[in-house]
Amino acid sequence: MRSESEVAVDKNAESKKFVAFELGKEEFGADVTQIKEISRVKETTEIPTAPDFVEGIINLRGTIAPIIDLRKRLNLEPKELDSDSRIVIAERGDQFIGMIVDTVTDVLEIPEENIDAAPKLITTEISEEYLKGVGKVGEDRLIILLDLTEVLSRDKFERIEELDEEGEDEESESKHRRFRE
Repeated sequence: MRSESEVAVDKNAESKKFVAFELGKEEFGADVTQIKEISRVKETTEIPTAPDFVEGIINLRGTIAPIIDLRKRLNLEPKELDSDSRIVIAERGDQFIGMIVDTVTDVLEIPEENIDAAPKLITTEISEEYLKGVGKVGEDRLIILLDLTEVLSRDKFERIEELDEEGEDEESESKHRRFRE
């Protein structure tokens, strides 16, 4: 029996690459073309009144990037950050968004024939719109494939941007009130 690393990939078959990461006991994957980089967890600046899954923002080489806790975003149990925790930086249009994950495990190439639709049992725990399917790797390794376009959808984040702007407006109004008093 071959190990997972020895599983042959048919070079003629269409396949996709995924960054694999863990959230709890489950292994998830995201299309590698949507991932900009992976980094250690950094301190974030909190955004007042942001949704609970938004941990804050960071300065990513001159670009401000929101950071979300992917466990919270997917309605999974929260977990304290540790030395294995990572931020997976994804691209959404012209913006970068960081997702905190428990650990990054691998970059995998999965033949399309080994990607199945997500079973209904999974979609009761995680919103069906967030899933692309389940990738089969080797004999018994399954990777839940996320649709980052949906997980990081613009309508969900427009509310974050609105809250951030409201916070700036309130802060500005507060400063103006102090000067008037």
